[in-house]
Amino acid sequence: MTDSKKLRLFLFLAPLLSGIILVFAFPGWNSDLAVWVWLFPLLTVLWPWRDAEGVKTRPFWRGYLAGLAFFLPNLFWVRHSSRVIGGAVDDSWVGWGPELMGFGAVIGLSGYCAVYFGLWAWFTHRFARPNVKTLTQELWQVSVMHSLKCAFLAAAAWVACEWLRSTTVFTGFGWNGLGTAMHRNLVLIQAADIVGVMGLSFLPVFAACTAWNTITRLVYAYRGEGTCKTRLDFTVALVLMLVTAGYGMLKLTEVRKDDLKVRTVLVQPYVAQVDAWTGRLAQQIYERLNKFTRMYASARDGKSPVDLVIWPESALPVNLHDKFEQLPEGWHTRYFDDLLHSGEFSLLTGTEILRDDGKSHVSAVLFHGHAANRQEHHKVHLVPFGEYLPLRDIPPFSFLRGVLPGDFTPGDSTEPLQLIQPEVQLIPLICFEDTVGRVARKFVREVPQMMVNLSNDGWFLNSIETEVHLANALFRAIELRRPMVRATNSGVTCFIDTHGRITSRLNDPETGTSFLEGVLPGEVSVPRSGKLTLYARFGDWFALTMLVSCVAAWLAACFARPATS
Repeated sequence: MTDSKKLRLFLFLAPLLSGIILVFAFPGWNSDLAVWVWLFPLLTVLWPWRDAEGVKTRPFWRGYLAGLAFFLPNLFWVRHSSRVIGGAVDDSWVGWGPELMGFGAVIGLSGYCAVYFGLWAWFTHRFARPNVKTLTQELWQVSVMHSLKCAFLAAAAWVACEWLRSTTVFTGFGWNGLGTAMHRNLVLIQAADIVGVMGLSFLPVFAACTAWNTITRLVYAYRGEGTCKTRLDFTVALVLMLVTAGYGMLKLTEVRKDDLKVRTVLVQPYVAQVDAWTGRLAQQIYERLNKFTRMYASARDGKSPVDLVIWPESALPVNLHDKFEQLPEGWHTRYFDDLLHSGEFSLLTGTEILRDDGKSHVSAVLFHGHAANRQEHHKVHLVPFGEYLPLRDIPPFSFLRGVLPGDFTPGDSTEPLQLIQPEVQLIPLICFEDTVGRVARKFVREVPQMMVNLSNDGWFLNSIETEVHLANALFRAIELRRPMVRATNSGVTCFIDTHGRITSRLNDPETGTSFLEGVLPGEVSVPRSGKLTLYARFGDWFALTMLVSCVAAWLAACFARPATS
């Protein structure tokens, strides 16, 4: 094999290696090291020590390869959504149509998400690539400032690309950024209340880039080709990590003495989507929900032992208003009246609300006392290709109309629901809304609040998706400093405190699995002060600042030299 072919092979394999290493940082493996080292193989391609003659780097495509190598295995669980439509209850084959559609969904979503890796690689190679001579032969002051500038632009571009991925094209898909990969590092992730989870992604990229520049100097000095050996830029990265860790320690050790306590019960029915659609288990499901609720919430000695019972998204087998007359007239009213009269508690459930004007909503309904005394909230951030079909009348999207014959309508209110006793506001986040910080922050008020997520991850069977969803969701508790409870159909049902710690979760005590039917009681500590974090006030200000910095660098480069192909 010639040197040129070896180099081309390396340029192909190095990005793939980076993407594969990054996979290990997420649920399924949860490697704490992977998020800090994954970038180095890709940097050997984007920031090479010497340009290869006759071989084009093609930075966008190198980054795109890394993105594909990461997202294809990372999002493999997406395939189950179409398989469930085809009747799947496990990994057994369900036919060519659903299986191919499932793999197509994985490839399509991964291919889209990888674009942002490619965009970052292009920008970083062209506008943030350090000059090796400046790094290795200039005065240490010049070398350090040059390194810090390049590392800053690379990290800023990464944050900007994550923001673009989470906001553009059909409302975006922001799951599994680098910040999310740090979900088990409680100390470092506390800064999310300032910069948001996307802002946390700045740190591993900045650290890796300054480390790469330091390695470059040392290698050149060892070869006798460089005179500068400073490590100050990498020291700056370490200091930034220490400052972040120090802030995290302060937050984790703070003590609150005036919290309100909300006695809460989370019900996990564990109903397969196939059974939910056919309606054949409707009676059993209603009986099960009734049984579990009475078991934990019915009044004893004249007092209810809980304040709030929560059922998951789409918990009711029949839509609340029984649009298609599947139940006897007034059945839901009698059902909820009878259940709520068993104790002085509130009941929050997910359901679909189909209105007479043709509009349909994915909703959360809070009952207290009787069925007529209720508050309704309609989901504001719908899932594209799940709850509505974008560009429904335009090919190739129109080909999916048979799978999604109708669209849900998004709600237009971000007013919290009001719990009567104790007086605490509930921030209702339905389905994957708990992974979208810019949505959750719209509900925040300067009063006692807790977040409530109602999810149905049964679409993805018993896959790693439930853990991935949880890892992305827990950052809302840190960003907003509001506790969160998650009531899900198939897991993970849990309690999360204001520091992102999972204080209790529903698992089988013997196997450890979260895929089971059960109930999780607990007590939620709600801060009485209701202070607003910097993120709650200003949202993705840090990510937008990084985006503006990258645009400024691009404009400066355009004016500084003529455009090249």
